[in-house]
Amino acid sequence: MSGQKNSRSIPFFNYPALYNQNEQELSELVLNVLRRGAYIMQRDLEEFETSLATYLGVRHAIGVADGTMAIHFGLRAAGVGPGDEVLVPSHTFVATAAAVAHTGAKPVLVDCGTDHLIDPASASRFITSRTKAILPVQLNGRTADMTAIGKLADAHGLQIVEDSCQALGSKFDGRFAGTFGVAGSFSFYPSKTLGCFGDGGAVVTDDDAAAAMMRELRDHGRGADGLIHRFGFNARLDNLQAAVLNYRLKHYGAVIERRRAIARLYQNRLQGLGELLLPPGPDANAAHFDIYQNYEIEADRRDALRDHLTNSGVGTILQWGGKCIHQFPDLGLGADLPYTERMTQRFLMLPLNLAVSDDDVNYVCDRIVEFYRG
Repeated sequence: MSGQKNSRSIPFFNYPALYNQNEQELSELVLNVLRRGAYIMQRDLEEFETSLATYLGVRHAIGVADGTMAIHFGLRAAGVGPGDEVLVPSHTFVATAAAVAHTGAKPVLVDCGTDHLIDPASASRFITSRTKAILPVQLNGRTADMTAIGKLADAHGLQIVEDSCQALGSKFDGRFAGTFGVAGSFSFYPSKTLGCFGDGGAVVTDDDAAAAMMRELRDHGRGADGLIHRFGFNARLDNLQAAVLNYRLKHYGAVIERRRAIARLYQNRLQGLGELLLPPGPDANAAHFDIYQNYEIEADRRDALRDHLTNSGVGTILQWGGKCIHQFPDLGLGADLPYTERMTQRFLMLPLNLAVSDDDVNYVCDRIVEFYRG
């Protein structure tokens, strides 16, 4: 294998393409909002909330500042507070646990399975008399086994709040991620499958009282009557981002199908390599409809493979800098999580986004096969 740099470049994510691919339509949309002076909680936000609720088949969708606040508001609506414990997979971004901590509750970290999602068997071992809720993370565009999660919650009287920030459009048994519990959360960070041009998020629910509470929380505790009913936050989704998201949601079905097509190509090209553990393929299990926010593999000799891909012009990512939450000692949340611990020595994300062509995917796969087969 050559150590020379390759002239070809396939970045892990192409941020300029978010605008360049639809420059004219997005420019007109943004200018329309700016010319109207419609910046905070105007009709564009209302239209996006209605569109998102319709898409997911829920009663309420509430635009908020980011995915972290969406998770936090969902937990608050579920009654999580000081003295409570919430089960959280360690294989997630720190924001998931932070959303719990900011309620005054304790995040209790649990293991993941081979699909890198929460392991219900592990979660069951960490339940105590103080456990209030379970917070499954619908990671990488895949929804966890919510039948098993639901049975666990029912058996122990737990609330379910979903971190579905990476899974808008993903389904389990025909039901959308974010619709299984008291509330579900979504992030619209630019690199998400539905992304805006900054931070953004939404929380969804079918519970009218929960929705009213979360609308107050995002707007300084202010209710529909204009009065302050609780201490809240300045955590509104701004109108400009809502307009961009509403435009993109109209084309979202095609986005998902393209991502699934890229994942299928990776699967077909790499499934014969015993050195890799691939994510479940698009056609692997009828119960799961995955949208492939990320394509996260496990790889033997991971670091050497990553160097080889870098030298070949291929950008890769170790999600969250290569560490899960229990591996940050300053947080004081250490736990014995054998699979997660092993997995962090092997996990690696390959490029998967709308700027990636079939030829790009084949090139990445050629380089991986070259690494393992010489």
